[in-house]
Amino acid sequence: MSVTQEKKSSPSFDDNSALRALKLASETLQIEADAILALKARLGTGPDEPFARATKLLFGCTGRVVVSGMGKSGHIARKIAATLASTGTPALFVHPAEAAHGDLGMVTQADAIIAISNSGESEELLAILPVIKRLGAKLISMTGKPESTLAKLADVHLNIAVAKEACPLNLAPTASTTATLAMGDALAVALLDARGFREEDFARSHPGGALGRRLLTHVRDIMRTGDAVPFVKADVSLPTALLEVTRKGLGMTAIVDDAFRAIGIFTDGDLRRLIEQGKDFSGTAIRDLMHSNPRMLGPDQLAVEAVELMEEHRINQVLVADADGTLVGALHIHDLTRAKVI
Repeated sequence: MSVTQEKKSSPSFDDNSALRALKLASETLQIEADAILALKARLGTGPDEPFARATKLLFGCTGRVVVSGMGKSGHIARKIAATLASTGTPALFVHPAEAAHGDLGMVTQADAIIAISNSGESEELLAILPVIKRLGAKLISMTGKPESTLAKLADVHLNIAVAKEACPLNLAPTASTTATLAMGDALAVALLDARGFREEDFARSHPGGALGRRLLTHVRDIMRTGDAVPFVKADVSLPTALLEVTRKGLGMTAIVDDAFRAIGIFTDGDLRRLIEQGKDFSGTAIRDLMHSNPRMLGPDQLAVEAVELMEEHRINQVLVADADGTLVGALHIHDLTRAKVI
């Protein structure tokens, strides 16, 4: 006798599916927001609360913070380690399974361990706890089960329990991983503040990023120097000055005295304004046409200060001089753009 199997239809995504997706998205965000707010309510207000004790323990760590977790908790652990490291707390991620096969050699007595497991019963983490305890390293656990083995063995336990997962099946780690990540961020921010970590420190650990370029790039790093700097003496005629403007391609020239101090500047804009007057200035000395006391920067100033100066005064070029006013360079807004300061 033949058996006819009913063929399962392929899922489709129609308008009703779109509406259901929006409903589930709203519910997901609400569940995860509620999970984070529950953490906030659980923090407490005194210095003996678990979060405060965990922060103090990590602040006093003379080694590194080792963050570990399996599965989805492992992904979150990697992010927490990266956030700590980039905000002034030396940290690294160690996979608990790899730790049991040699990577535990990276952990020292001076380190502090953050072990993450929602159940608090992750076999891979529990397997390495005896070694951690023998080393004398301090242990902070993040679990959703305060009565779990991992929670009980920790020096400090942070309760990251959630009422339910955002997953409609209440199975996939969703709200729990969000809550764990938020708790890690809270620790990183608390430690950042305790260490007096500032923008300049962040920039030093992110030299390739936009903030790093803005806070670490100095005028001397990108300014034009030597023969690339346009300059003329004060007694030259306007045509001679214009030749220098054209040769150097910065749309301006500095005017210097015999000691090579910058005493003025003449720009393309100044030339346009002279032409509008309809007079013949070809025989006029540039000292009589220049802008005296030009705006200047020092070579050790931050390039971002050059950006602010140019934006404030709506100019595209600025001279660079040392403390005595001696011309040492020139900067065009294109130099700042190429250096990705703006």
